Amino acid sequence: MYALFVTLLVIVSIALIVVVLLQSGKSAGLTGAISGGAEQLFGKQKARGLDLVLHRLTIVLSVLFFILTIIVAYFL
Repeated sequence: MYALFVTLLVIVSIALIVVVLLQSGKSAGLTGAISGGAEQLFGKQKARGLDLVLHRLTIVLSVLFFILTIIVAYFL
């Protein structure tokens, strides 16, 4: 049982790393740092298409990562 959870944790960890690296950056350089806060605050640009799927997948994988980490720590 422990080996199963550790294997799932490794798979979820690798998938989470890949999904985060596939996402595009929200800001580009200094101009993005200045205007990025305003866009986030007022919601000018909504995520669409692949960005939305990657964002939701990141949330799901991170929740799975935390749950599996707690389970593996409990069994240890």
